Amino acid sequence: MPSRDPVIIVGAGPAGLAVAASLARHDVATLVIEAEPQLPRDLRAGTFHPPTLEMLQSLGIAEDFLAIGLRVPRWQIRGRKEGVIVEWDLGLLAELTPYPFRFHCEQFKLTPLLARRYAALGGELRFAHRFLDATQDADGVSARVETPDGITTLRGRYLVGADGGRSAVRQTMGVAFEGFTWPERFLVASMEYDLAPHGFTMNAYIADPVDWSAIFKMPGDGPPGIWRVLFPIDAERPEEEVLAADHVERLMQNFLPRSSPYEIAYKSIYRVHQRVASEFRQGRMLLVGDAAHVNNPLGAFGLNGALHAAFNLAEKLAEVWRGEAEESLLDRYVRQRRGANIEFVQAQSIRNKELLQERDPAVRATKLDALRRTAADPALAKEHLIRSSMIWSVRYAQSLA
Repeated sequence: MPSRDPVIIVGAGPAGLAVAASLARHDVATLVIEAEPQLPRDLRAGTFHPPTLEMLQSLGIAEDFLAIGLRVPRWQIRGRKEGVIVEWDLGLLAELTPYPFRFHCEQFKLTPLLARRYAALGGELRFAHRFLDATQDADGVSARVETPDGITTLRGRYLVGADGGRSAVRQTMGVAFEGFTWPERFLVASMEYDLAPHGFTMNAYIADPVDWSAIFKMPGDGPPGIWRVLFPIDAERPEEEVLAADHVERLMQNFLPRSSPYEIAYKSIYRVHQRVASEFRQGRMLLVGDAAHVNNPLGAFGLNGALHAAFNLAEKLAEVWRGEAEESLLDRYVRQRRGANIEFVQAQSIRNKELLQERDPAVRATKLDALRRTAADPALAKEHLIRSSMIWSVRYAQSLA
Protein backbone atom coordinates (compact mmCIF):
# COMPACT_ATOMS: atom_id res chain seq x y z
CA MET A 1 0.00 0.00 0.00
CA PRO A 2 1.60 3.32 -1.03
CA SER A 3 2.28 5.77 1.79
CA ARG A 4 0.00 8.77 2.28
CA ASP A 5 2.95 11.14 2.69
CA PRO A 6 2.30 14.32 0.69
CA VAL A 7 3.92 15.60 -2.44
CA ILE A 8 6.03 18.55 -1.30
CA ILE A 9 6.10 21.40 -3.82
CA VAL A 10 8.83 24.01 -3.37
CA GLY A 11 7.75 27.41 -4.69
CA ALA A 12 4.36 29.17 -4.78
CA GLY A 13 4.69 30.71 -8.23
CA PRO A 14 2.30 29.83 -11.07
CA ALA A 15 3.96 26.50 -11.90
CA GLY A 16 4.17 25.31 -8.29
CA LEU A 17 0.60 26.28 -7.47
CA ALA A 18 -0.69 24.75 -10.71
CA VAL A 19 0.96 21.44 -9.82
CA ALA A 20 -0.41 21.65 -6.28
CA ALA A 21 -3.98 22.55 -7.24
CA SER A 22 -4.06 19.91 -9.98
CA LEU A 23 -2.81 17.24 -7.59
CA ALA A 24 -5.27 18.31 -4.90
CA ARG A 25 -8.08 18.09 -7.46
CA HIS A 26 -7.10 14.44 -7.89
CA ASP A 27 -7.18 13.83 -4.10
CA VAL A 28 -3.40 13.75 -3.73
CA ALA A 29 -2.01 14.95 -0.39
CA THR A 30 0.19 18.00 -0.99
CA LEU A 31 2.18 20.66 0.82
CA VAL A 32 3.49 23.84 -0.80
CA ILE A 33 6.34 25.72 0.84
CA GLU A 34 7.38 29.23 -0.20
CA ALA A 35 10.48 31.11 0.95
CA GLU A 36 8.81 34.51 0.74
CA PRO A 37 6.36 35.75 3.40
CA GLN A 38 3.62 36.10 0.77
CA LEU A 39 2.89 35.20 -2.84
CA PRO A 40 5.75 36.46 -5.06
CA ARG A 41 5.05 39.54 -7.22
CA ASP A 42 6.75 39.07 -10.59
CA LEU A 43 6.14 41.75 -13.24
CA ARG A 44 7.87 40.08 -16.16
CA ALA A 45 5.51 37.51 -17.66
CA GLY A 46 1.95 38.26 -18.60
CA THR A 47 0.93 36.70 -21.94
CA PHE A 48 -1.13 33.52 -21.93
CA HIS A 49 -1.77 31.30 -24.95
CA PRO A 50 -4.97 29.35 -25.73
CA PRO A 51 -3.83 25.92 -24.45
CA THR A 52 -2.86 27.49 -21.12
CA LEU A 53 -6.32 28.98 -20.69
CA GLU A 54 -7.83 25.58 -21.46
CA MET A 55 -5.71 24.01 -18.73
CA LEU A 56 -6.67 26.71 -16.24
CA GLN A 57 -10.29 26.01 -17.07
CA SER A 58 -9.76 22.40 -15.91
CA LEU A 59 -9.25 23.93 -12.45
CA GLY A 60 -12.32 26.10 -12.83
CA ILE A 61 -10.48 29.42 -12.73
CA ALA A 62 -10.20 30.47 -16.39
CA GLU A 63 -13.34 32.63 -16.37
CA ASP A 64 -12.28 34.46 -13.20
CA PHE A 65 -8.88 35.04 -14.78
CA LEU A 66 -10.36 36.29 -18.05
CA ALA A 67 -12.42 38.81 -16.11
CA ILE A 68 -9.32 40.69 -14.92
CA GLY A 69 -7.20 40.85 -18.07
CA LEU A 70 -7.15 41.83 -21.73
CA ARG A 71 -8.04 39.66 -24.72
CA VAL A 72 -5.64 40.22 -27.61
CA PRO A 73 -7.23 38.90 -30.83
CA ARG A 74 -4.54 40.27 -33.17
CA TRP A 75 -0.81 40.86 -32.91
CA GLN A 76 1.81 42.35 -35.19
CA ILE A 77 5.33 42.01 -36.44
CA ARG A 78 6.57 45.41 -37.57
CA GLY A 79 9.72 46.92 -38.98
CA ARG A 80 10.97 50.08 -37.35
CA LYS A 81 11.17 51.73 -40.79
CA GLU A 82 8.63 49.66 -42.71
CA GLY A 83 5.74 49.75 -40.24
CA VAL A 84 3.45 46.71 -40.12
CA ILE A 85 4.95 43.66 -41.82
CA VAL A 86 2.17 41.24 -40.83
CA GLU A 87 -0.82 41.33 -38.50
CA TRP A 88 -1.95 37.91 -37.28
CA ASP A 89 -5.64 37.22 -36.62
CA LEU A 90 -6.08 34.55 -33.95
CA GLY A 91 -9.70 34.19 -35.02
CA LEU A 92 -8.29 31.60 -37.45
CA LEU A 93 -8.00 29.26 -34.44
CA ALA A 94 -11.67 29.51 -33.46
CA GLU A 95 -12.44 25.92 -34.48
CA LEU A 96 -9.49 24.58 -32.45
CA THR A 97 -9.91 26.33 -29.11
CA PRO A 98 -12.56 28.17 -27.09
CA TYR A 99 -9.93 30.87 -26.50
CA PRO A 100 -8.83 32.13 -29.97
CA PHE A 101 -6.76 35.01 -28.63
CA ARG A 102 -3.72 35.86 -26.58
CA PHE A 103 -4.57 36.94 -23.07
CA HIS A 104 -2.64 39.61 -21.20
CA CYS A 105 -2.62 39.74 -17.43
CA GLU A 106 0.25 40.10 -14.98
CA GLN A 107 1.23 36.68 -13.70
CA PHE A 108 1.06 37.82 -10.07
CA LYS A 109 -2.71 38.18 -10.56
CA LEU A 110 -2.93 34.50 -11.50
CA THR A 111 -1.19 33.14 -8.41
CA PRO A 112 -3.89 34.30 -5.94
CA LEU A 113 -6.53 32.55 -8.07
CA LEU A 114 -4.47 29.36 -8.05
CA ALA A 115 -3.80 29.69 -4.32
CA ARG A 116 -7.50 30.15 -3.52
CA ARG A 117 -8.45 27.17 -5.65
CA TYR A 118 -5.73 25.10 -3.99
CA ALA A 119 -6.97 26.09 -0.52
CA ALA A 120 -10.57 25.28 -1.48
CA LEU A 121 -9.38 21.79 -2.45
CA GLY A 122 -7.86 21.32 1.00
CA GLY A 123 -4.26 22.14 0.12
CA GLU A 124 -1.73 23.55 2.58
CA LEU A 125 0.57 26.48 1.79
CA ARG A 126 3.29 27.54 4.22
CA PHE A 127 5.05 30.87 3.73
CA ALA A 128 8.49 31.84 5.06
CA HIS A 129 9.62 28.25 4.59
CA ARG A 130 12.94 28.17 2.74
CA PHE A 131 14.04 24.86 1.24
CA LEU A 132 17.64 24.01 2.16
CA ASP A 133 18.32 20.51 0.86
CA ALA A 134 16.89 17.02 0.80
CA THR A 135 17.72 13.33 0.81
CA GLN A 136 15.66 10.51 -0.61
CA ASP A 137 15.22 6.80 0.03
CA ALA A 138 13.08 4.00 -1.34
CA ASP A 139 9.91 5.34 0.30
CA GLY A 140 10.16 9.11 0.10
CA VAL A 141 12.04 12.37 0.50
CA SER A 142 13.20 14.17 3.63
CA ALA A 143 13.51 17.93 3.05
CA ARG A 144 15.31 20.27 5.40
CA VAL A 145 13.49 23.58 5.61
CA GLU A 146 14.30 26.85 7.36
CA THR A 147 11.18 28.23 9.06
CA PRO A 148 10.51 31.18 11.40
CA ASP A 149 10.80 28.69 14.27
CA GLY A 150 14.07 27.16 13.11
CA ILE A 151 15.17 24.37 10.82
CA THR A 152 12.84 21.40 10.52
CA THR A 153 12.59 18.30 8.35
CA LEU A 154 9.50 17.62 6.26
CA ARG A 155 8.70 14.17 4.98
CA GLY A 156 7.10 13.69 1.59
CA ARG A 157 6.60 10.90 -0.87
CA TYR A 158 7.83 13.09 -3.75
CA LEU A 159 9.45 16.51 -3.99
CA VAL A 160 8.74 18.95 -6.84
CA GLY A 161 11.11 21.85 -7.38
CA ALA A 162 9.20 24.86 -8.74
CA ASP A 163 11.55 27.34 -7.13
CA GLY A 164 12.74 29.39 -10.09
CA GLY A 165 15.85 29.78 -12.20
CA ARG A 166 18.19 29.62 -9.19
CA SER A 167 16.41 26.50 -7.95
CA ALA A 168 17.78 25.10 -4.70
CA VAL A 169 16.03 21.83 -5.51
CA ARG A 170 17.90 21.57 -8.80
CA GLN A 171 21.17 22.28 -7.00
CA THR A 172 20.35 19.61 -4.42
CA MET A 173 19.78 17.16 -7.26
CA GLY A 174 23.18 18.10 -8.71
CA VAL A 175 21.60 18.75 -12.12
CA ALA A 176 23.34 20.97 -14.66
CA PHE A 177 21.47 23.98 -16.11
CA GLU A 178 22.67 23.74 -19.69
CA GLY A 179 22.59 26.60 -22.17
CA PHE A 180 23.74 30.19 -22.31
CA THR A 181 23.06 33.77 -21.23
CA TRP A 182 22.36 36.41 -23.87
CA PRO A 183 25.02 39.14 -24.00
CA GLU A 184 22.51 41.98 -23.64
CA ARG A 185 20.05 42.71 -20.85
CA PHE A 186 16.40 43.59 -21.32
CA LEU A 187 14.91 46.86 -20.05
CA VAL A 188 11.14 47.15 -19.67
CA ALA A 189 9.54 50.59 -19.38
CA SER A 190 5.84 50.84 -18.51
CA MET A 191 3.54 53.80 -19.15
CA GLU A 192 -0.13 54.74 -19.50
CA TYR A 193 0.43 56.60 -22.78
CA ASP A 194 -1.82 54.87 -25.35
CA LEU A 195 -0.04 53.33 -28.33
CA ALA A 196 -3.22 52.14 -30.06
CA PRO A 197 -3.85 55.46 -31.91
CA HIS A 198 -0.41 54.98 -33.47
CA GLY A 199 -1.52 51.68 -35.01
CA PHE A 200 -0.04 49.27 -32.49
CA THR A 201 -1.93 46.16 -31.46
CA MET A 202 -1.76 45.23 -27.79
CA ASN A 203 1.11 42.89 -28.62
CA ALA A 204 3.68 43.78 -31.27
CA TYR A 205 7.29 42.99 -32.10
CA ILE A 206 9.40 45.60 -33.88
CA ALA A 207 12.29 44.35 -36.00
CA ASP A 208 15.44 46.43 -36.42
CA PRO A 209 19.14 45.51 -36.70
CA VAL A 210 19.97 47.72 -33.70
CA ASP A 211 16.83 49.13 -32.07
CA TRP A 212 14.44 46.18 -32.07
CA SER A 213 11.80 46.12 -29.34
CA ALA A 214 8.54 44.54 -28.22
CA ILE A 215 5.35 45.95 -26.73
CA PHE A 216 2.63 44.46 -24.54
CA LYS A 217 -0.43 46.15 -23.11
CA MET A 218 -1.32 44.97 -19.59
CA PRO A 219 -4.39 45.69 -17.44
CA GLY A 220 -2.29 47.30 -14.71
CA ASP A 221 -4.48 48.75 -11.97
CA GLY A 222 -7.43 48.99 -14.34
CA PRO A 223 -8.54 51.12 -17.29
CA PRO A 224 -6.89 52.53 -19.28
CA GLY A 225 -4.25 49.85 -18.68
CA ILE A 226 -0.50 50.12 -19.03
CA TRP A 227 1.83 49.60 -21.99
CA ARG A 228 5.16 47.84 -21.55
CA VAL A 229 7.98 48.49 -24.03
CA LEU A 230 10.98 46.15 -24.02
CA PHE A 231 14.44 47.21 -25.23
CA PRO A 232 17.77 45.36 -25.51
CA ILE A 233 20.50 47.02 -23.45
CA ASP A 234 24.30 46.75 -23.50
CA ALA A 235 25.23 44.35 -20.70
CA GLU A 236 28.34 46.36 -19.78
CA ARG A 237 26.53 49.62 -19.11
CA PRO A 238 26.03 50.33 -15.38
CA GLU A 239 22.50 49.64 -14.19
CA GLU A 240 22.05 53.10 -12.68
CA GLU A 241 22.79 54.65 -16.10
CA VAL A 242 20.44 52.28 -17.88
CA LEU A 243 17.57 53.07 -15.51
CA ALA A 244 18.26 56.82 -15.38
CA ALA A 245 15.23 58.89 -16.40
CA ASP A 246 17.03 60.67 -19.25
CA HIS A 247 18.26 57.40 -20.75
CA VAL A 248 14.82 55.79 -20.64
CA GLU A 249 13.35 58.95 -22.16
CA ARG A 250 15.84 58.76 -25.06
CA LEU A 251 14.87 55.14 -25.69
CA MET A 252 11.19 56.01 -25.70
CA GLN A 253 11.63 59.03 -28.00
CA ASN A 254 13.65 56.87 -30.39
CA PHE A 255 10.90 54.25 -30.27
CA LEU A 256 8.08 56.76 -30.86
CA PRO A 257 8.93 60.50 -30.98
CA ARG A 258 6.49 62.87 -29.31
CA SER A 259 6.58 66.52 -28.28
CA SER A 260 6.22 65.94 -24.54
CA PRO A 261 8.16 63.62 -22.23
CA TYR A 262 6.89 60.16 -21.42
CA GLU A 263 5.62 59.51 -17.91
CA ILE A 264 7.15 56.17 -16.93
CA ALA A 265 5.19 54.37 -14.24
CA TYR A 266 7.93 51.86 -13.52
CA LYS A 267 10.98 50.31 -15.15
CA SER A 268 13.11 47.24 -14.61
CA ILE A 269 16.11 45.49 -16.08
CA TYR A 270 17.04 41.82 -16.13
CA ARG A 271 19.36 39.28 -17.70
CA VAL A 272 17.97 36.77 -20.18
CA HIS A 273 18.95 33.11 -20.37
CA GLN A 274 18.32 30.11 -22.60
CA ARG A 275 18.81 27.10 -20.35
CA VAL A 276 17.34 23.63 -19.81
CA ALA A 277 18.09 21.31 -16.90
CA SER A 278 20.04 18.27 -18.03
CA GLU A 279 17.53 16.12 -16.10
CA PHE A 280 14.01 16.84 -14.90
CA ARG A 281 13.89 13.87 -12.53
CA GLN A 282 16.14 12.08 -10.11
CA GLY A 283 14.22 9.37 -8.31
CA ARG A 284 11.57 11.06 -6.20
CA MET A 285 12.70 14.61 -6.97
CA LEU A 286 11.32 16.42 -10.02
CA LEU A 287 11.67 19.85 -11.62
CA VAL A 288 9.06 22.08 -13.23
CA GLY A 289 8.82 25.69 -14.42
CA ASP A 290 11.87 27.97 -14.34
CA ALA A 291 13.67 25.43 -12.17
CA ALA A 292 13.65 23.19 -15.26
CA HIS A 293 13.98 25.69 -18.10
CA VAL A 294 14.27 29.41 -18.89
CA ASN A 295 14.20 31.31 -22.18
CA ASN A 296 13.91 34.80 -23.65
CA PRO A 297 10.37 36.30 -23.58
CA LEU A 298 9.91 36.85 -27.34
CA GLY A 299 6.87 34.77 -28.17
CA ALA A 300 5.72 34.40 -24.56
CA PHE A 301 6.65 30.75 -24.28
CA GLY A 302 8.34 30.58 -20.87
CA LEU A 303 5.46 30.93 -18.40
CA ASN A 304 3.09 29.08 -20.73
CA GLY A 305 5.55 26.20 -21.14
CA ALA A 306 5.97 26.10 -17.37
CA LEU A 307 2.22 25.79 -16.85
CA HIS A 308 1.92 23.15 -19.57
CA ALA A 309 4.58 21.14 -17.77
CA ALA A 310 2.86 21.65 -14.42
CA PHE A 311 -0.42 20.16 -15.62
CA ASN A 312 1.40 17.35 -17.42
CA LEU A 313 3.37 16.45 -14.30
CA ALA A 314 0.35 16.60 -11.99
CA GLU A 315 -1.66 14.25 -14.19
CA LYS A 316 1.06 11.61 -14.10
CA LEU A 317 2.18 12.12 -10.52
CA ALA A 318 -1.41 11.73 -9.31
CA GLU A 319 -1.64 8.29 -10.91
CA VAL A 320 1.69 7.22 -9.43
CA TRP A 321 0.87 8.58 -5.96
CA ARG A 322 -2.45 6.69 -5.89
CA GLY A 323 -0.73 3.47 -6.94
CA GLU A 324 -2.52 3.38 -10.30
CA ALA A 325 0.65 3.59 -12.40
CA GLU A 326 4.28 2.59 -12.15
CA GLU A 327 6.80 5.23 -11.17
CA SER A 328 8.27 4.96 -14.66
CA LEU A 329 5.30 7.08 -15.84
CA LEU A 330 7.20 10.05 -14.43
CA ASP A 331 9.90 9.45 -17.02
CA ARG A 332 7.28 10.07 -19.68
CA TYR A 333 6.70 13.51 -18.15
CA VAL A 334 10.43 14.16 -18.58
CA ARG A 335 10.46 12.96 -22.19
CA GLN A 336 7.37 14.95 -23.11
CA ARG A 337 8.08 18.25 -21.43
CA ARG A 338 11.86 18.34 -21.82
CA GLY A 339 11.38 17.34 -25.44
CA ALA A 340 8.76 20.04 -26.07
CA ASN A 341 10.91 22.65 -24.39
CA ILE A 342 13.98 21.87 -26.46
CA GLU A 343 12.19 21.32 -29.78
CA PHE A 344 9.86 24.30 -29.54
CA VAL A 345 10.26 26.72 -26.62
CA GLN A 346 14.02 27.07 -26.81
CA ALA A 347 14.32 26.82 -30.59
CA GLN A 348 11.42 29.14 -31.44
CA SER A 349 12.23 31.81 -28.85
CA ILE A 350 15.79 31.96 -30.20
CA ARG A 351 14.48 32.21 -33.78
CA ASN A 352 12.11 34.99 -32.75
CA LYS A 353 14.96 37.01 -31.28
CA GLU A 354 17.17 36.40 -34.30
CA LEU A 355 14.38 37.59 -36.61
CA LEU A 356 13.97 40.88 -34.76
CA GLN A 357 17.70 41.65 -34.63
CA GLU A 358 18.79 40.33 -38.04
CA ARG A 359 21.57 42.59 -39.35
CA ASP A 360 22.21 41.16 -42.83
CA PRO A 361 19.93 43.18 -45.17
CA ALA A 362 19.43 40.33 -47.63
CA VAL A 363 18.66 37.76 -44.93
CA ARG A 364 16.36 40.21 -43.18
CA ALA A 365 14.44 40.94 -46.39
CA THR A 366 14.08 37.21 -47.11
CA LYS A 367 12.71 36.49 -43.62
CA LEU A 368 10.24 39.36 -43.69
CA ASP A 369 9.04 38.46 -47.20
CA ALA A 370 8.47 34.89 -46.02
CA LEU A 371 6.30 36.21 -43.20
CA ARG A 372 4.26 38.30 -45.63
CA ARG A 373 3.65 35.26 -47.87
CA THR A 374 2.63 33.16 -44.87
CA ALA A 375 0.19 35.78 -43.61
CA ALA A 376 -1.34 36.18 -47.07
CA ASP A 377 -2.23 32.47 -47.30
CA PRO A 378 -5.01 31.52 -44.81
CA ALA A 379 -3.85 27.90 -44.55
CA LEU A 380 -0.23 28.86 -43.93
CA ALA A 381 -1.29 31.63 -41.54
CA LYS A 382 -3.39 29.16 -39.54
CA GLU A 383 -0.48 26.73 -39.33
CA HIS A 384 1.79 29.55 -38.18
CA LEU A 385 -0.67 30.48 -35.44
CA ILE A 386 -1.01 26.86 -34.35
CA ARG A 387 2.71 26.92 -33.66
CA SER A 388 3.07 30.44 -32.25
CA SER A 389 0.05 29.87 -29.96
CA MET A 390 1.71 26.72 -28.59
CA ILE A 391 -1.05 24.37 -29.74
CA TRP A 392 1.59 22.52 -31.72
CA SER A 393 4.00 22.13 -28.81
CA VAL A 394 1.28 20.67 -26.57
CA ARG A 395 0.35 18.19 -29.30
CA TYR A 396 4.00 17.36 -29.86
CA ALA A 397 4.56 16.64 -26.17
CA GLN A 398 1.52 14.38 -26.02
CA SER A 399 2.82 12.42 -29.03
CA LEU A 400 6.01 11.42 -27.20
CA ALA A 401 5.70 8.00 -25.63
